[in-house]
Amino acid sequence: MFCFQCQETAKNQGCTIAGVCGKKEPTANLQDLLIYVCKGISVYGDALRLKGKVDREAGRFLIRALFVTITNAAWDDDAIIEWIRRGLEVRKGVAERAKAAGAAPAALPDCAVWTASSKEDIVAKANSPEVRITAMENEDVRSLRELLILGTKGIAAYAEHAEVLGFEKDEIYASMMEGLASTTKELSVDDMVAMVMKTGENAVATMALLDEANTKTYGNPEITEVNLGVRGNPGILISGHDLKDMEELLKQTQGTGVDVYTHGEMLPANYYPAFKKYDHFVGNYGSSWWHQNEEFESFNGPVLLTTNCLVPVKKDNTYLGRLFTTGVVSYPGAVHIADRKPGGAKDFSPLIEMAKKCAAPKEIETGKLVGGFAHAQVLALADKVIEAVKSGAIKRFVVMAGCDGRFPARNYYTDVAKNLPKDTVILTAGCAKYRYNKLDLGDIGGIPRVLDAGQCNDSYSLAVIAMKLKEAFGLKDINELPISYDIAWYEQKAVAVLLALLFLGVKGIRLGPTLPAFLSPAVAGVLVKNFDIKPIDTVESDIAAMMAGK
Repeated sequence: MFCFQCQETAKNQGCTIAGVCGKKEPTANLQDLLIYVCKGISVYGDALRLKGKVDREAGRFLIRALFVTITNAAWDDDAIIEWIRRGLEVRKGVAERAKAAGAAPAALPDCAVWTASSKEDIVAKANSPEVRITAMENEDVRSLRELLILGTKGIAAYAEHAEVLGFEKDEIYASMMEGLASTTKELSVDDMVAMVMKTGENAVATMALLDEANTKTYGNPEITEVNLGVRGNPGILISGHDLKDMEELLKQTQGTGVDVYTHGEMLPANYYPAFKKYDHFVGNYGSSWWHQNEEFESFNGPVLLTTNCLVPVKKDNTYLGRLFTTGVVSYPGAVHIADRKPGGAKDFSPLIEMAKKCAAPKEIETGKLVGGFAHAQVLALADKVIEAVKSGAIKRFVVMAGCDGRFPARNYYTDVAKNLPKDTVILTAGCAKYRYNKLDLGDIGGIPRVLDAGQCNDSYSLAVIAMKLKEAFGLKDINELPISYDIAWYEQKAVAVLLALLFLGVKGIRLGPTLPAFLSPAVAGVLVKNFDIKPIDTVESDIAAMMAGK
């Protein structure tokens, strides 16, 4: 195996024996093959694009299949093999449609023609060197291709969330297929860089679509005090990002005596008006994804993983029997809730019936935290924010969006939050917030010093806020704003967010705890030269530099 897609990859170079995340070699190899099949699908899909046609069946498959390969989503090899089988069927269909449209490519790469008739064929191909990332020996070509592919994985996840709610765009599917197909071709460095930037453009479009899907379906997030304690009823804990699953779970648990709590990236569900009518929706339990082994254990009731991040169950954990997965998530031994049929809902009754027999959650903390500062809410306070900036009450905004992770180096973000001057405001989204969202950092004239926009995809809200502030202050360049970017990354959705920010022209981003291993020295050099991307340094030096606008 060779995997360097997450921030915690071994020695910041790549995992070659087993993943630091816990992923075993057979699983990693199968995920590589699934990406390989997705490239093959995209070869035909891109050929159709050149004829002015977009294959939605291929697009809808791609957003799910790529989501399967995101860090901490799929752990069950048999489930991944089934995705590969389905992918081969989808590829066959789109190839036939391309041929019928007179769009079949003359020369086809192996990923567009390889097929399998058995599980053994699939496993053998997964173990073959041609599907490895390292099949491309030129590290700069490999780096640019992987930057595009990993960003596209993040886009796929966001597009899947939107599609579930009935929102999709052919342009998003077409751009994904164009990008993936480009990784099968010999392109110049300039052309590859252009494709990476086009991926950033697609990331912006996809996050905008998901924002539209979420807000039109569930309302604009509102400033909300979220309860952190527990009640005496049995409960179900829901984690991940899928708001449609959240909606259906709340409806099905209503009147059952079973409470519902969010965990990790599902915390922002507390901010949406549509969910506030459910009095059995108690609040949030616990912290970010990597605390699962302790927090799922103490919760006592069923746990539902709707998306990544799911971490391996430890030997001394007892919650596997009450762990449920759905959508792209899979784990050996966990019960998988089947997808909804067209026009229907998922059936969460197995969780509800189990919950009724479980003890109430063990209380691990009390109190409240405040969130819900997405773009609509912040822009409603625009006059107050602008006046605070003009008066000097707010000297600087620091965007600290992104991901949390296990490594102690991430204490940097807690320390930055604690030590930033009291005339600064932190803008955040994603699970990076858990490093500081429970600190008492106060407010500036009634404006909290931590403004949480929501999930990682709600980084789009932060971009909208920045654009509106640029307009309000009459500036020509977004980089003239008193905003610094101190981003924490972990997995591939953060890569999509990074590419989106670069496409929007944001410069001077600090990225940590380490720069991605998939950036070769030459590619990293291009990003430094063109966008002034930089690694984090010490807390003191970075705060001083940010306050100086550097």
